Amino acid sequence: MVTGPCGVGKSWLSCALAQKACRDGYTVHYARVPRLFADLELSHGDGRFAKLFRILTKADLLILDDWGPDRLSANQRRDLMEIVEDRYGRGSTLITSQLPIETWHEVIGEPTFADAILDRLVHNAYRLALDGPSMRKIKAGEVDAVAPAVAADPMATADTVTATTKAKGGKR
Repeated sequence: MVTGPCGVGKSWLSCALAQKACRDGYTVHYARVPRLFADLELSHGDGRFAKLFRILTKADLLILDDWGPDRLSANQRRDLMEIVEDRYGRGSTLITSQLPIETWHEVIGEPTFADAILDRLVHNAYRLALDGPSMRKIKAGEVDAVAPAVAADPMATADTVTATTKAKGGKR
């Protein structure tokens, strides 16, 4: 469970962990929760549900990004319960959310479903509560700070690009 305010790096961290898992030979499926529920709803009507369900439950690591803040509908609760139940004890599930875990019961809505889902997700979970300024705002500030140097010195562009590539783990 990775929680924290907007822009602090929850999705970035989950994708980094997914990339590492893939390099180590694990299967990973990443889904933004709002899009996942839309896909699940459509899949019930067009016959794809069994295939999508299998993909979600068979991955070694399932990443559910951007959990909440909208309350779940009855169909969403049922689908989430089925996914969590089938994954329980078989694979890892990483959830990112701006909401603290203590409020997830309200997002799920129905108390019986909420208890069952959260019992399977939260009690064996590692919790990372991230805090700090938005990385997007910081990055925007760095871009503004670099732009004048680039205009003044043409060599600043090469140095800046190389430093950025190195910091992101790229090759020269």
